[in-house]
Amino acid sequence: MSDAERHVPPDAQELVEALVEADADVATAESLTAGLVAATLAEVPGSSEVLLGGVVTYAVAAKHEVLGVPQDLLDAYGAISEECVRAMAEGARERFRADVGLATTGVAGPAGSEGHPPGYVWIAVSEGGDVHTELLHLVGDRQQVRNDTVRHVMALAVRALRDRVR
Repeated sequence: MSDAERHVPPDAQELVEALVEADADVATAESLTAGLVAATLAEVPGSSEVLLGGVVTYAVAAKHEVLGVPQDLLDAYGAISEECVRAMAEGARERFRADVGLATTGVAGPAGSEGHPPGYVWIAVSEGGDVHTELLHLVGDRQQVRNDTVRHVMALAVRALRDRVR
């Protein structure tokens, strides 16, 4: 095993394999992870066959302007909500014309945001006409919350893809 292969996160490897198995490609829309999902996927040799691209929409306005998250949705529910992460995942999928869209939004810390504590995170996977969401309550410092978010969104995507293939 080469040094490069030793550093490939197993969650990323499993997601790339699931995408290849499903003959699908992926795009990301990231807020609190700020590109870490796409960067982690890119560590996998062969990921260029399935990873189309991603956007970092840290600012609320970027979620609306770049991903097409409706302003009335942001006004009603906020940027750290199931409704927002769902629209982000769909926006990534649509903008990149991908089979799968992954999205993350939440609070990495150290302070809270929009009335939510650090570790409050929403993730979403848009695929096959469905959007799968999950609310996470993560514990740890800022980097741990971000790393755990990446692992969770990849695991959710693998489950969604494997369920679709069955």
